Amino acid sequence: MTMEFFIISMLNGLSYGLLLFMLSSGLTLIFSMMGVLNFAHASFYMLGAYVGYTISQWVGFWPALLLAPLVVGALGALFERICLRRVHKFGHVAELLITFGLSYVILELVQLIWGRIALEFRPPEVLQGPAFTLINHSVQGLSMVWGAAPPESCAAADTAIKIACSPFPATRGFMMLVALVMLLSVWLLLTRTRIGLVIQSALTHPETVEALGHNVPRIFMLVFGAGAALAGLAGVIGGSTFLTEPAMAATVGSVIFVVVVVGGMGSLAGAFLASLLIGIMQTFAVAFDYSLATLLQYVGVPSTAAWLNNTLVKLTLSQVAPILPYLLLVLILIFRPKGLLGTREG
Repeated sequence: MTMEFFIISMLNGLSYGLLLFMLSSGLTLIFSMMGVLNFAHASFYMLGAYVGYTISQWVGFWPALLLAPLVVGALGALFERICLRRVHKFGHVAELLITFGLSYVILELVQLIWGRIALEFRPPEVLQGPAFTLINHSVQGLSMVWGAAPPESCAAADTAIKIACSPFPATRGFMMLVALVMLLSVWLLLTRTRIGLVIQSALTHPETVEALGHNVPRIFMLVFGAGAALAGLAGVIGGSTFLTEPAMAATVGSVIFVVVVVGGMGSLAGAFLASLLIGIMQTFAVAFDYSLATLLQYVGVPSTAAWLNNTLVKLTLSQVAPILPYLLLVLILIFRPKGLLGTREG
């Protein structure tokens, strides 16, 4: 493994992990404040991408980055007011089922309005291309240039000299920046403002908060809308970085629930830690094409040809990468049901 490969893979893992955090933070916020496990959260992520795409066609990407989360957040708050609040008295199962139904309603509406094929949601010109490029020169060592590296910097005149250029996309750098700003903003809002104190108090002492003149149902509606808006923000960034398609909700939907459980139900810090862990783990797992058979041969363990050709032994780490988060989930539930930083089990 070369140094530039390790650095770029680490940054890709961190950027993917921070995208997962943008998604899971909204889900964690809703669960910690309302006790609702929103099954439609990934659908708000998808909706944010499509709404952002449509707004960007009219007024550009930057206004869409601000307006799309507001639209998705307003729709989320409206859903809480009209539907979710009515089934709250029937318990968590009813809440889970109604959000499960909402996820399919959003999916079908998206396919009816925008179609079933992927849309080309292009980021602005300033985010197109690499943020920087790492150049690994076999003689001069590792160096970095901002933006794209000149072609002559990546080509060696002497065949004995090896040069590898590894660009890091500007969209991923922007994704990391937005996620960190969002983390700081949510933390400051919840811990340093009067609104945040009222929200937290409404969770533990709703009668007292209501006696002080605050509308607790409205607070919960705003919390649900804020969680949906965070998912919409992640959708605008994720849709312009990767693909904007109906399947994007299913792609990350199950993973964000893994993040919430592994980090600890209701723990924002736990969600942040679990997101980074899963993002880095999956990125490096995909990059390594090693199998158990390769490992046995490397350490010199005697093995028969039949054993080395066994299907399970030949499975590479990159092939099993998609199931690693779920294996981590199983281990966490067995050995630490509260999650990494959680304080309650459910």
